Amino acid sequence: MRTLNLGILAHVDAGKTSLTERLLFDTGTIDKLGSVDTGSTQTDSLELERQRGITIAAAVVSFTLGDLVVNLIDTPGHPDFIAEVERILQLLDAAVVVVSAVEGVQAQTRVLVRALRRLGVPFVFFINKIDRLGARYSEIVGDIASQLSVRPVAMSAVTNAGGRHAKVEGVDMMQEPHFSAFCDALAVEDETLLSDFILAPESLTIERLRAALADQVAKCLLHPAFCGTAMTGIGITDLIAAIETLLPGRNPDPLGPVEGKIFKIERGWGGEKLAYLNLTSGRVAMRDYLELPAGAAKVATMQVFSEGRLEKVNQVSAGQIAKIGGLANARIGNEVGAGRNTTVGFHFAPPTLETRVRPRRPSDISALWLALQQLSEQDPLINLRINGDTSEMFVSLYGEVQKEIIQATLQNDFALDVAFEESMTICAERLVGTGSGLEIIFKEPNPFLATIGLRVDPRPEDAGNSFALEVDVGQMPVSFYRAVEETVFETLKAGIYGWQVIDCHVAMTAARHSSPSSTAADFRKLTPLVLATALSSAHTVVCEPVDRFLLEVPAAALTATLTLLAQCGASPKGQLISGGIARLEGTITSAMVQTVQRQLAGLSSGAGVLESSFDHYARKSGSTASRPRSGADPFDRADYLQRTR
Repeated sequence: MRTLNLGILAHVDAGKTSLTERLLFDTGTIDKLGSVDTGSTQTDSLELERQRGITIAAAVVSFTLGDLVVNLIDTPGHPDFIAEVERILQLLDAAVVVVSAVEGVQAQTRVLVRALRRLGVPFVFFINKIDRLGARYSEIVGDIASQLSVRPVAMSAVTNAGGRHAKVEGVDMMQEPHFSAFCDALAVEDETLLSDFILAPESLTIERLRAALADQVAKCLLHPAFCGTAMTGIGITDLIAAIETLLPGRNPDPLGPVEGKIFKIERGWGGEKLAYLNLTSGRVAMRDYLELPAGAAKVATMQVFSEGRLEKVNQVSAGQIAKIGGLANARIGNEVGAGRNTTVGFHFAPPTLETRVRPRRPSDISALWLALQQLSEQDPLINLRINGDTSEMFVSLYGEVQKEIIQATLQNDFALDVAFEESMTICAERLVGTGSGLEIIFKEPNPFLATIGLRVDPRPEDAGNSFALEVDVGQMPVSFYRAVEETVFETLKAGIYGWQVIDCHVAMTAARHSSPSSTAADFRKLTPLVLATALSSAHTVVCEPVDRFLLEVPAAALTATLTLLAQCGASPKGQLISGGIARLEGTITSAMVQTVQRQLAGLSSGAGVLESSFDHYARKSGSTASRPRSGADPFDRADYLQRTR
C-alpha cells in the first residue's frame, strides 16, 4: 500500500488539533469526537496539554483512506515549541497548513511556509473557522498569495461566512468562473495546457485538470486552499478527498535495506527510553539489532501506530512509524541503518533566550541535573549547560511559555520544585578576520603527544560552521582526525566571550603524531588550545539576535507607537494605513520585543497586535556582553591545563 506522512501545521489557536480530531472522526478512525477545550482529543495526550489546551509535543496517529495509509502528525503551533516542529518536517511527504479565517496569515504561518518551501514539502491550505464572526475566505486566499509568496488556488465556494449558517461547497472545476481560474493557474507552469486552453478548451477534461493539479501540487508549484470548520465538520469531506488524491504518497520497499530516522524520544512509565522511528525501508523485528551512530542496539519492545491505536507487534515494515524500546543510546535525529547519515540540518532559528534553573531545595541539585538531562534528550535544543561542578544549570528557550512548561514538567513528572532566573538573550560571536594556531609535538609549551595546526576563516552570514582537512590524511589514523573535528565543533560553542561562534570555517593545516604513544585523547585535549589561539588572533565580535516584526495598531495610536519603537531601537521598514488600522513592519533586537509587547496594550487600548520571529544576528552596540563559561577555559591556558591534565 501507499503511505503518506502528513503533517498538520499552524499558528497557535488556528484549530490544528481540532482539525486532526475531525479527520480521525470523519474517516471512522475514532467513534467519538474529542475537544481541545475539554482535554479529550486523541493527540493531546500529555496532562499539561490537556490543562493548557495547547499542543506541546508532536503526536502520531495512523488511518487508512482506500489504498493509502496516512501517518498523521499533529505538531505544536506555539512558537516556543518550534524545535518539535523542526524534527517533524524532515519526515513529511506533505502537509496541511491551517489558517484561521478570522486572524488570517500570522507570524508562525510565515515561518512554517518558508520552511516547507525550503524543504520542498508539498502542502495545501485549510482555512478554518469559517463560521466565526469576522471570517473571510477570498480575502484570506489573497493574503496567502501576497504575504507568503505562494500560488494558492481556491477550492471552496462559501456562502454566509461569519455565521452559524455558513455553508461550504467544493468548486466545480469545469464550470465558470472556476474553469478559467483553474486553467489560468495551471497554465503558468504548463505551456501545453495553456495552448489547449486557448485553441481547444474542449480537450481539457476534468480528469486532465485534476491530474495537472496533482502534478503541480507534488512539485510545490500550486497550493490548493480549502475552507470549512473543523469543530462542525463543514468542508472536511473535500479536504479528505484532497489528502487521498492530490498529495503525493510513497511506495516504501519492505524488502530493501533497513533505513529510517528517530525523530522523538520519550520515557515510559518505568523510566525506560522509547524512541519513535520512522522506517522508510526494510523490516525490523523483535530482538533485531539496529545500527545507530553510537553502535548497534537490540530492539526490546515494539509498538506501531495503526488505525488510531498503538499496537504491540513483533515486526515493523517500511512506511510505518514505531515506538521502540531498548535503544539506550538513541538520540533525536539519529539515522538508522548501515548507510545512515548523522548530519542533521536545521531549518528554524536557534533559541534566543537562556535561563538559569535552580532547585528550591538545595538537596535536589542532583535530581534536577538528572531530570534536565532527560528533558534535553526529548528536546536537544534545550541545550543544557552547566558550570564545572554542576551547581549552576542553564537551559535555552524560545520563549517564556516554554519556561512555564519546563517548570510544570519538573514539578509534575519529577516532583521537583524549581525556580528560574530572569531570561537573558543568547548572543553569538562572529569572526572579524582570519587567524591561526599551531602546537608542535615535543615542543614547549605543548604537553600533549600531538601536533595540530588550525586556521579559522569567516563564512557568509547564515552559512553555519564547517571543518576541512588541508593535510595528508594518510599520515595519521582516521580516529585522530575525527577527534579533532568533533572537538572543534564542541569548542566553537563558547568563543572568546563565552558565546557560540557562528559562520566560521576551521581548516586543519598541520598534523603529526608519535606512534604508538599518541592517542585520540591527546588530539581532543590539544584542539581547544589551538583553536582558542586561532580565534584570539582572528578576533571576534559579539552579535545579538534581531527579530523581524509585524505590528498592527489603530491609526490613532500610530504616533505613540512609532515613538515607542524609536525608544526601543527598532527600525521600521514599511508602513501602511487602511481601514483605520496602521500596519508596521521592521526589525528590532530580540531583547526589546518584550518591552514593546508590555507597553503596546496601554498605547493602543488593548487593540495592538505584535508578531515577531528571529531574523538574523547583528553586531551588538555598546559594551561587549560576555557569558560565564562552563568547564575548562582554553582561552586561559593555565586554568585549562590544570583541569584537563
